[in-house]
Amino acid sequence: MQSVYLFPFAEYWWLYAGFTLFVLAMLALDLGVFHREAHEVKFKESAIWSAVWVSLALVFNVLLYFYADWKFAQDERLLAVAGFEPAAAAKQVGLEFLTGFIVEKSLAVDNIFVFVVVFTFFGIPAKYQHRVLFFGIVGALVFRVIFIALGAVLMQYHWIVVMFGVFLILTGIKILFAGDKPMDPEKNPVIKLLRKFLRISPQIEGQKFFIRKEGLLYATPLFVALVFLEVSDIIFAVDSVPAIFAITKEPLLVFTSNVFAILGLRAMYFMLAGVVHKFVYLKYGLGLVLVFVGLKMVWLNEAFGGKFPITWSLGIIAAIIGTSIAVSLLRKTPTHPPAPHAGAKVTAE
Repeated sequence: MQSVYLFPFAEYWWLYAGFTLFVLAMLALDLGVFHREAHEVKFKESAIWSAVWVSLALVFNVLLYFYADWKFAQDERLLAVAGFEPAAAAKQVGLEFLTGFIVEKSLAVDNIFVFVVVFTFFGIPAKYQHRVLFFGIVGALVFRVIFIALGAVLMQYHWIVVMFGVFLILTGIKILFAGDKPMDPEKNPVIKLLRKFLRISPQIEGQKFFIRKEGLLYATPLFVALVFLEVSDIIFAVDSVPAIFAITKEPLLVFTSNVFAILGLRAMYFMLAGVVHKFVYLKYGLGLVLVFVGLKMVWLNEAFGGKFPITWSLGIIAAIIGTSIAVSLLRKTPTHPPAPHAGAKVTAE
């Protein structure tokens, strides 16, 4: 089954290229100007950057809507492809991007929990955490592009759509009913594998990922933490990429909403790291969101003539996430952040 897209790559390659150049420019500006010198990112700075990334995503959303409204009006094939008038197609595009961005932004909160545990375990000083996250985000972007490209191909087959839908439902149910198990990086196979192939220094050596001692190359705890975060993101992508394909099948919307959510992840971490433990019911909201998008893929889209209304999806997802956050913040029982770990256990063996 061959899908027909509103934004075929052969025609809109320049939009992909322009967006990619914009992202690279923003990353260069971030590391080369604003974070050239390692420093601890305070709440105010992270809140400003969070607002910047969200604002950029919303501005892109509006510009994409107006461009689609103008472009689709000149393209008669939209009546056959989209099944509705060009103006309605442009509105659909705007809502799908917004819904996808909200889903990805919400699922990204899981990454923050991992960041807190990893940085605490490896004893990464606050002033070096941004550097680790920066390169972690760059790696995450590369892997997301690969996953999205594969998803665009695989999601053309109905049985694969159903399979991923069932997977999301089961993952959501597991989140809802599984107990909280503290993550122990020391027992992670990634750490054990690194120890077999790399000499690992037990000491933090400034912001360096590798150092030389007596002519021998050593990886520092910063590099080990970086690898751990990259592997964690790949695992999270297995959930998040199919989830957004349940919202929209347009690769351009999947790509851009994913990228904006990931770009704002560092700022969101520094803003929420100290209070993320208070969102005790958020994981249940995320579980329900995964169950919902899984049901869209398995049943709801077909039940509604091939496409579950995007306005309903946006409302349901926003209500679930908003309610879980509100209930968490209203919870009277005091919650406490996890006790800090004694330090890194990454000595070479």
